Amino acid sequence: MTVSGFDYLFDLSLQRLVAASSISHGRYGEPRDGARMAGHPLNAGPLYHRGYAIPHTLGGPTDINLVAQFGKINIGPFRPLEKKAVATPGSLYFTYWTYIGAVPAKDGLPGQIPTGVDQGLLIPGQPPQIVPHRN
Repeated sequence: MTVSGFDYLFDLSLQRLVAASSISHGRYGEPRDGARMAGHPLNAGPLYHRGYAIPHTLGGPTDINLVAQFGKINIGPFRPLEKKAVATPGSLYFTYWTYIGAVPAKDGLPGQIPTGVDQGLLIPGQPPQIVPHRN
C-alpha cells in the first residue's frame, strides 16, 4: 500500500509491517506528530523505541511506519544510512523487517516485535548499501 507517498508491504493476516521504501526528496523539516506517536503502543518493553521504518527526516509518517525497535539500534547504527538518504535526493531508502523466531504474543498470535531489519540505500551509479541489524 502507499501512504503519504511512501510504499509499505504490510502483512494483513499477521498485522505487522514487512517492508517500507521511499525515494528521497531531501530533508523534511516539519515537526513530528508527538501526540500521534504517543498513542502508538509501546508494549515491547523499556529497551525498545517506536522506530520509524522511513525516518521522519525523509517525511515518514506515524502509524503504519512505526515499528518496535531496539533503542540502541534506533539512535545508534541506524542513523548513518538515514542521514545519507536525506543528503542524497533521488536515492531509494528501504527497510525490510524480519520476525523469524519472534516470541508469540500472550493472545497466541505471532510476535509483533521484529527480530531483525535490513536497512538499505540505493544510489544511482553506486553499489547497494544494505546493513543488517538485529533487533
